[in-house]
Amino acid sequence: MATNAPPLLGPDDPPPVRVLRPDGGSDFLLTADHAGRAIPQILGNLGLPEAERARHIAWDIGIAGVTEALSERLDATAVLQTYSRLVIDCNRRPEWPSAIPLVSEVTPVPGNEGLTPDEREARRRAVFQPYHDRIAALIDARGAAGRRTLLVAMHSFTPVFKGIARRVEVGVLYNAACRDLRLPRLMLDLLAAEGGLAVGDNEPYAITGDSDYTVPVHGEARGLAHVEIEIRQDLLAEAPGQVAWAERLARLLPLAARRLDATG
Repeated sequence: MATNAPPLLGPDDPPPVRVLRPDGGSDFLLTADHAGRAIPQILGNLGLPEAERARHIAWDIGIAGVTEALSERLDATAVLQTYSRLVIDCNRRPEWPSAIPLVSEVTPVPGNEGLTPDEREARRRAVFQPYHDRIAALIDARGAAGRRTLLVAMHSFTPVFKGIARRVEVGVLYNAACRDLRLPRLMLDLLAAEGGLAVGDNEPYAITGDSDYTVPVHGEARGLAHVEIEIRQDLLAEAPGQVAWAERLARLLPLAARRLDATG
């Protein structure tokens, strides 16, 4: 679609996608839709002070560190989004109002008010599309090479949402209507067996056709085994917590893959 809006990204803006270990040997492909909080220079600060742009409304706090460490430990390809979900949410369909929110949780986003169709399209083309095109291309290349792909969507969630505290420490998310729920079920069992963890079964929220994009499009629609992992952000605020969770998942995900193989 043509657009009359000026280019969103300038020469001093970072690229919208980071790919770690594109030739990684693992069957796992990691995605992190909300890994970054960059804002294109042309958009300024979206009318928000730094304190708001550092909050969970802008990104998934700590998940970049977990994904980076997990990619290293598994030798797994990882695809990370650079820009804030306040610019455009790469886990929402671009036509949904929630993709470019006017209000995030209870915080108005002045820089998202009154956007023209061209301005919305410019964000889609510059940020959303390159990210998802890269995921699709990696999956296609792996398939052409006869490699299997197990998709793991990495996210983190805020400990308090709209004033309500969340007890769950790690959530395993999936679409209950999906035909293949083996990988989520295996991860639920393995996390529960760790002991001492508050594990959420489709908590703090469930995947549906109108809540998410990455898992439905790249996992469900392609018939790939997949799971979404959500970790509470206070457990990831510092590097040691991020590494600890990466090490835990680096133990459990290969075990889940072996059990998946055993189910046929």
